[in-house]
Amino acid sequence: MNWRPSDIVLVVVVWAAIYLPALGSLAIKGEEGRRILPAISMLETGDYVVPEVGGKSYFRKPPLVNWLVAASFRIFGARNEWTARLPSALAVLSVAMALVILGRPCLGRRGAMLAACMWLTNVGMIEKGRLIEIEALYVALSGLAIVFWLSFVLQKKSPWLIWIPASVFLGLGLLAKGPLHLAFFYAIVVAVLWRTRQWRLLVHPAHFVGLAIMLGIFASWAVPFLHRTAPQIAMVRWSSQFTGRLEGTGFKFSSWVQNIPRGLFYFFPWVLLFPFVRFVKIHDPAQRRLARALAWGTAVPFVVVNLIPGGVARYSMPALVPASWLLALSFAENALQWPQGMAVRNTRVWAQIALVFIGFGLAIGLVGYPIAAVILRNRQHVKKAANQLNALVPEGETLYAVDPDYQPVFFYVRSHVKYIGDMEDLPVDARYFLVRVGHEAAALAAGQWAQRRVRPLARVRDYSRREMILFEMAPPNGR
Repeated sequence: MNWRPSDIVLVVVVWAAIYLPALGSLAIKGEEGRRILPAISMLETGDYVVPEVGGKSYFRKPPLVNWLVAASFRIFGARNEWTARLPSALAVLSVAMALVILGRPCLGRRGAMLAACMWLTNVGMIEKGRLIEIEALYVALSGLAIVFWLSFVLQKKSPWLIWIPASVFLGLGLLAKGPLHLAFFYAIVVAVLWRTRQWRLLVHPAHFVGLAIMLGIFASWAVPFLHRTAPQIAMVRWSSQFTGRLEGTGFKFSSWVQNIPRGLFYFFPWVLLFPFVRFVKIHDPAQRRLARALAWGTAVPFVVVNLIPGGVARYSMPALVPASWLLALSFAENALQWPQGMAVRNTRVWAQIALVFIGFGLAIGLVGYPIAAVILRNRQHVKKAANQLNALVPEGETLYAVDPDYQPVFFYVRSHVKYIGDMEDLPVDARYFLVRVGHEAAALAAGQWAQRRVRPLARVRDYSRREMILFEMAPPNGR
């Protein structure tokens, strides 16, 4: 055994200290509802093939994150922010453990532990790993593929072991978001094989079997999904996700020009050390070649992705794992050097800086998030909107949402929410329904309600500050 149980324990403790405090204290925000609401629908309907948002098929992203949220709800028997976000935090932990276990033969114990700590304590992963967003899962799967491939190729393992495990994670990455992670994975592959002159690995049968496995994992969901939905719509939506980025749809120069700085900031504070790395100080030629390969394999896709007109900085986050490996290798090989003219020459200072950076991450998790949860407790608009609905709609009633679009507020509504396309689909015994502002006149004028009293109860603002109107209908035989 190349790793010690105490290493795993230490990594789990660091992870738990950063990612678990106040994990469920802040209301869901941004796109989290698109990961949670389909999971709830899957559990209620038993349909795990076609994700739904607002009662409509969701074509924009594959369903792996929805499956994991549904599994978390089922395992823990509770639907709340903590159980929803736990899959992201666990995905981050899986990469840290892989770095400790698989990285040790190549980086040594010190380097492997440091790589895991760098991965756990950069601000990008701390932010995404505490949200149920796609990035934490997607970047973790990309990172696992890189760690497995890199570790096994450096240990000169069988080509089958080099390609097959990595391909499984790449296939799951396709089910999480799409193929962008392949650019980061194959950039590392090409750079390492170029430096080590092992080009034959690319044409080994194991590589092609791995590609088949990767595509097969995606097809196991995509084929049934296309059979169940309109294939032409799905294909158009999927292709537009990529062509729109390349074409710069919705391009804003002010945001685009900040992509690289933002992408670098995701690796803060560790990114501050890269200017001090000197590859020439690495005495082992093999390790020196590897360091240069990792530098090229990390930097090229990072820059290219951030320069895409429609790209955003978070798309470059798969670079975080090879960046952690590269910097940990530099530490292990004593390849960090103070600039000429600076009086500091003690190598122990670098270890002290690393401890300060790790402490920075621990402070964010142990102190920062709990304080933020207290400060923002009364500013969570989604929960306020849900509280309005919960106060007016009895828990045993069904709340009908008429063509609601994406409304994360429904995660907090205690009554059963049923989505319908228009007022014509409202059942005769319905009592409470929601419509978006602008549709209320049609709701009140619907002919089938001529014999029933319909009155508005409240106007509720949704996550984007748009308004919905809650209506109550008197019972069919009521006064």
